[in-house]
Amino acid sequence: MSPPEMPPTRAWTVSALCRAVADSLDAQFNPVSLRGEISGFSRAASGHCYFSIKDETGQIRCAMFRRAASLMDFAPRDGELVDVRGRLGVYEARGDLQLIVESMERAGQGALFEQFLRLKAKLETEGLFDTTNKRALPTQPRAIGVVTSLGAAAWHDVVTALQRRVPHIPVLMAPALVQGAGAAATLALALQNMYALTAEDNPLCPPVDVILLVRGGGSMEDLWTFNDENLARVIAQSPVPLICGVGHETDFTIADFVADVRAPTPTAAAEMAANDRGVGLEALSVLEQRLSRGLIRQQDRQAQRLDAVAARLGVGLVRQQERQSQRLNAVASRLGRPQAFLGQHNQWLDRLAGRLQTGVRSQFMAQGHQLERLNDRLDFNQAQQVPQRAQRLERAALRLSAVDPRQVLERGYAWLSDDKGQALTHAGQFQPGQSVQATLSDGVVPLAVKV
Repeated sequence: MSPPEMPPTRAWTVSALCRAVADSLDAQFNPVSLRGEISGFSRAASGHCYFSIKDETGQIRCAMFRRAASLMDFAPRDGELVDVRGRLGVYEARGDLQLIVESMERAGQGALFEQFLRLKAKLETEGLFDTTNKRALPTQPRAIGVVTSLGAAAWHDVVTALQRRVPHIPVLMAPALVQGAGAAATLALALQNMYALTAEDNPLCPPVDVILLVRGGGSMEDLWTFNDENLARVIAQSPVPLICGVGHETDFTIADFVADVRAPTPTAAAEMAANDRGVGLEALSVLEQRLSRGLIRQQDRQAQRLDAVAARLGVGLVRQQERQSQRLNAVASRLGRPQAFLGQHNQWLDRLAGRLQTGVRSQFMAQGHQLERLNDRLDFNQAQQVPQRAQRLERAALRLSAVDPRQVLERGYAWLSDDKGQALTHAGQFQPGQSVQATLSDGVVPLAVKV
């Protein structure tokens, strides 16, 4: 007996089957919410994002188009736990199951953000964010304090920026944890230790005039330490201006609101801490030029005064001699009187001539003494001012020599630049295969970036 014949099955086209599966998924699952870790995240030039959401045993491919991606308030990273919402479907070109993501947020961000807002409102009511309490930063602090993790990239960025801008200012560091359980307590303790270094009578180092609280970027959970209430109150107790440079420019924490100044990055915090030494040297050069010109003008004025005194002294002597000559002529005309009076007039003439000679001599000697005193004063002024000016010029030359970049290269540092001569100061400026020049103390070494 032959087996019964099976009814003929329907032969689907591939496209029709993909559409049927997509319709079935849409009817049964959509819209769908999913929680998992991001894997293989990439953003195309069009602005569309492609990635996978996975857990311990499975994963699903996702696509997020530019309109939805533009609404995100954070930059997704591989390994980050997120909540996504969208529609499940089939990508017909490959027959792959795919989730079209319409929104994404960090897992648990909603609860954390509500906690952040409650603490922010509480501290703002207490006046910890009051702008009238914010202090201006010193232009040239005697010492700069830094509170961060010793192994963090933020510490390296701050030290590099300060060494470039103000190598003459001491930098003191108080290490602390910047993430994880107990990090807030270590930060509070490190700040209190730094506060002790702001005292004027500290025999070990110059007093700290500004403090930097810094940490690199991260997720909201990574930066949550800086939303601690006790840490915020310790920041508010700082005896000197405090700059908070935590995360990236778009990251905000409670510490940012309490600090005197918020910096978008740790490097920016270092740049705010003190004016660049180049500005101070330029101002010093301007003052030196003004002092030199003022000294020359003062010497010219004194020389003119001396010439005027000498001229007045000469005119006075001539006029005195003319008056005495007129008196002598009058006496001579009286000599024509009778002989009886000749002897008397001769005696009177002798006395008058003696008085005239004595008066002229005395007047000339007095004017000569005055001229000598004026010369002595001019010599004294020149002797005082010229050495002082020379000393100031010598000190300026020493300070200029101290900031010579070649001395920094002598200590083992190098200056990196691209093939156009532009300085390379950040890791993000390097590309694989890029040609780089390293300027050392005794020459230039061509380099190539491998990774």
